[in-house]
Amino acid sequence: LVRGYRLPPLVFTPEEATALYLGAELVQDIWGASYRDAVVAARAKLDNVLPEALLQEVERAQRGLVVTGWFRRDYSPWAPILDDLRRSIARRHQVELVYQSFRQELTERIVDPYALALQWGYWYLVGYCHLREGLRTFRVDRIQSMQPVPTTFQVPADFSARDYLQRMADERPAAYYRVVVRFDADVAHIVRERRDEWQELVEHDDGSVTLAFDASDLAWPCRWVLTYQDKATVIGPLELAAMVQGAAQAIAARYADDSA
Repeated sequence: LVRGYRLPPLVFTPEEATALYLGAELVQDIWGASYRDAVVAARAKLDNVLPEALLQEVERAQRGLVVTGWFRRDYSPWAPILDDLRRSIARRHQVELVYQSFRQELTERIVDPYALALQWGYWYLVGYCHLREGLRTFRVDRIQSMQPVPTTFQVPADFSARDYLQRMADERPAAYYRVVVRFDADVAHIVRERRDEWQELVEHDDGSVTLAFDASDLAWPCRWVLTYQDKATVIGPLELAAMVQGAAQAIAARYADDSA
């Protein structure tokens, strides 16, 4: 009842009812155990109120419309972190992160968590980083540990996670490099273990792999390639190959035997 009036029963078209069921499946696919009970309860309520003929139409539609395969990787190991982040976002509580960057750098940060975003098959946390004093994004599977902090914060009234992520994509440096490196078979397993982190990975019959990804600078790819010593070969760009060659020659010169 609303102000003395009884609301009419909800009437759904088959398409509307199908959208509700598929939406529930999508939420469970994205959030997993975190929303499993809510999804089960929502579906049970729909089952109870929808007429049998409509339920049959929805069932037929669902057989031809499947919601699955959203993730490039299994996020179940990070489910507790995702749950804690979701609660911290809702309660406006800061979080303390131990974060490992792509370059394997570990940092401790206090972050005001604004939003969680699923983009390109990965979960990202968007928030204000007190270490960097600005908005940042953090890939959830690179968060090594997370601890909620009692301190509260306020999200700026004009903040939009969607707009921020779009702006970051649009502002990617115009000058970037396509790095392509081939790894020998005896070290290829190291690269394969992080398969989900690379933009492109090609397997070869001899057991070697070729890895490709974009980089806005060449300094860190040069250092990274050198860690594999003679087991990695830079295919491109030529500037990176020259940098690796120069660094390798400088290392060799440092350890050269002057008496030889």
